Amino acid sequence: MCAQEFFQAQRSQLVGRLALRSLENFESILDYLLSWEVLTWEDYESVSLPGQPLSTLARRLLDIIWNKGGQSCELLFAAVRKAEEAEEQTEPPRLWSQNVASPAQDLQRHRPVIVRKICGHVEGILDLLLERGFITKYECDEIRLPIFTSSQRARRLLDFAKIKENGVAQFLLQHVHQLPVLPAPFPDAAACRRYRAKLKATLSAQSRFLSTYDGSENLCLEDIYTENVLELRKGGGGGGAPGQRGCDTVGLPDIFSDSGCDNEHADTVLLVGEAGSGKSTLLQQLHRLWATGRLFQRFLFVFPFSCRQLQAVDKPVSVKTLLFEQCCWPDEGQQEVFQCLLDHPERVLITFDGFDEFKFRFTDGETHCSPTEPTSVQNLLFNLLRGNLMKSARKVLTSRPHAVTPFLRKYVRKELGLRGFSQEGIELFMRRHHSEPGLAERIVRLLKATSALHGLCHVPVFSWIVSRCHKELLQRGCGSPKTTTDMYLLILRHFVMHNSPGAAAWGPGAAAWGPGVPCLRPWLPTILRLGRLALWGLGTCSYAFSAKQLWARGVEEEDLSLGFLVRSKSFSQESAPSLEFLHITLQCFFAAFYLLLGADVRASALRHLFHRREQPGRSLARRFPVSCLRAPEPAEAEEAAASVSGLLQKAEPHNVQITAAFLAGLLSREHRGLVAPGQGAPGPLPRKQSLVRRSLALALRRHFRAIPPAVPGEAKSMHAMPEFVWLIRSLYEMQDERLAREAVSKLGVGHLKVTYCNIGPAECAALAFVLKNLQRPVALQLDYNAVGDAGLEQLLPCLPVCQALYLRDNNISDLGICRLVDQALQCEQFQKLALFNNKLTDDCAHSLATLLKYKQNFLALSDGKPRLSVYGKLRPRAIKWIAQDQASSKWQRQNVNPVPHFKSSSLSSVLLLLFRFEESLKLIKQIIICLPLLFVGLDLIHLLT
Repeated sequence: MCAQEFFQAQRSQLVGRLALRSLENFESILDYLLSWEVLTWEDYESVSLPGQPLSTLARRLLDIIWNKGGQSCELLFAAVRKAEEAEEQTEPPRLWSQNVASPAQDLQRHRPVIVRKICGHVEGILDLLLERGFITKYECDEIRLPIFTSSQRARRLLDFAKIKENGVAQFLLQHVHQLPVLPAPFPDAAACRRYRAKLKATLSAQSRFLSTYDGSENLCLEDIYTENVLELRKGGGGGGAPGQRGCDTVGLPDIFSDSGCDNEHADTVLLVGEAGSGKSTLLQQLHRLWATGRLFQRFLFVFPFSCRQLQAVDKPVSVKTLLFEQCCWPDEGQQEVFQCLLDHPERVLITFDGFDEFKFRFTDGETHCSPTEPTSVQNLLFNLLRGNLMKSARKVLTSRPHAVTPFLRKYVRKELGLRGFSQEGIELFMRRHHSEPGLAERIVRLLKATSALHGLCHVPVFSWIVSRCHKELLQRGCGSPKTTTDMYLLILRHFVMHNSPGAAAWGPGAAAWGPGVPCLRPWLPTILRLGRLALWGLGTCSYAFSAKQLWARGVEEEDLSLGFLVRSKSFSQESAPSLEFLHITLQCFFAAFYLLLGADVRASALRHLFHRREQPGRSLARRFPVSCLRAPEPAEAEEAAASVSGLLQKAEPHNVQITAAFLAGLLSREHRGLVAPGQGAPGPLPRKQSLVRRSLALALRRHFRAIPPAVPGEAKSMHAMPEFVWLIRSLYEMQDERLAREAVSKLGVGHLKVTYCNIGPAECAALAFVLKNLQRPVALQLDYNAVGDAGLEQLLPCLPVCQALYLRDNNISDLGICRLVDQALQCEQFQKLALFNNKLTDDCAHSLATLLKYKQNFLALSDGKPRLSVYGKLRPRAIKWIAQDQASSKWQRQNVNPVPHFKSSSLSSVLLLLFRFEESLKLIKQIIICLPLLFVGLDLIHLLT
């Protein structure tokens, strides 16, 4: 193979090596090609345009080299090797001989060595050139732009010397000979090595213990960390067409790999998960793996940040201030270390945890490119994510889904979704938290025996609650939690028990919450003070509280002993230590308690939970200029902000939804005896309960009225939005069968589409609780969610009203399908089932064959690309089960039932269709003649025999 042919064969690999490495590496390759005269000056200018994507420049360079012939192709390979070797080079190269007749040509011939020699002396050289009159102040400022690294400034200086004819090239060539070759800064600079060691030691200590969910004890992260299901989202995670979205499960070491990139020019990896899904713990594990030297060693520096801590920074900050003052300050050589970071951003990792708790929404309006000039913390963060600052530095951002906007996704390299624990993950979590013999097995048996509790435990925070409260669940007869409110009342009771002297006297066998009522009564003042603080924090988007803020909200020293407020993790030495709730959902839980029992909370204020009216100023601002609107007086604004209604209107909508669901759960009949003792008079609680019921019913009716009318001749279709899922969850939390029946009694839809809504087992239980009351059959589409086997079990109560069930890409296995089929055989209305892209194998073939055999009115079975073996990989026993069951079903030509339709690419679906007819054997023989024996093999022979 000649050089050009080999070059063309390796083109895709070359693009990857050129574009997926750093800009410094690409420019080093250009230096070698210029010095060897492979590239002309015009070629060089066309492949070094600022602002162009690196992949575009790489492909343009390959086109130029290809047109120059085989020798140029060989030299490109040599330049790539030398540029990659130069990253490890520390010894100075040999000097060169000067060509006084053509100094500009000499600068180009020895360009790689010259760039290396002057990159650490550019500032001094520019001052010298300015003093001698070789360069103007304007030209000097152009070269010194802060967006360029030291190497880029050196190259711009050489480019400037080539086009100048005033002797600058000759002067520069003479001066360069007197300079020493500086070593590569990161591996060898003593200040950088010491700073890296300090950062690793600090980060190792910070990430060693897991205290996110527990204030009473510290758990060693290495001992109890359990892998979360991490899913690679393709095409933006939620907006792509079916087939474009991926369901690939990846591990933590793969989050920085090049596979699955949506935007190869971006630097940000986005980790998305609902509250309690384990985002912060996963990020803490990432920090620990780097600090202990086990993974991610491609990064020399890792800088962790919490968005809830950053939003408390009210002074202007620069990149240097952010990295050093807000994270870890170097003991020596601050300027040297900072310059190393700017020169080699590809070796830096910056993580931002909890972007949804950042009160500023992402925008791409104001551009800020200077790493030394201060700006607001939100503007600095946004420009870091956009790549205007620290371009090529990797950034990891965690967030709940509601805070991820299309603007943000434009700058995301890869998006990953946290799906919670798998079944194996739940069992491993319990075993790692309980070393006592047999205890973890008893907890796992309890979970498997209780469907609703098992479904909740796929969320890591609920697994932690069950782990902490196993004594209450296993020994004290507290019943089985079914709702999220049940789980949080259980953990509240657990914390109160451990702070109450008489807790040991409570006997087993009592009612579910009976023993908790007398023990909670002494703690109600503490709960209300924590609730007042929680509500104020939600309304002001404050999640970390200073001592002054705690005192202003009336929180006392004894309230902290309950354990729900813990010290915030912060690397900054400047800020005073602050406290935060164990989890954002616990803050919402205490806020709901305060809304229910607070003496100053009127019932009318609760309307804002389920109906958030737009503020008048926002609607008027669209029609009138700002100068025409009267600004509120300071006293008026302070009074409005302090009111409960004002706090609810200013709080983040997603946090308000969580609070509303908790309030609905506290108002359920089961928990009415728990909250009634906190009311001084019997009037407020019934009024609040009645108002919440009406507001919830009104919100659902308003949502249903927004459904467009059906197309003539077709069934009415409804595409549910996340707000619909929240309203259904609130209904389920309230456990009001009558309200659920009334809510959907007049819902006349034939097709309910709930796709890309993060539906898990808990949401499936809520959907079944409400949809089982439908008056007419419905086609329920749950494609591209996280239903799983546990969620499928939760859906079984509503299966009798399902005419069709679409479950594409939901991580369902044979076990879940077998349970579904057992229930579907008893449901007369059930006629369609779609199972594309799930974890199905031949073990469920018998159940599917049974469904087709006994369901005479079944219309369609869509299995997409199952593991039921395609063509030559088809297992004989799977074909035998399907063939025997279908052949014995005694189908008649005059049967009025429609013929089932199969949407499958596998041969098994074709065979299933053919067995519906009496003359199927003749048709099968025709198929055998047409199909190559290479794909059929012995399986069809086994079938025919």
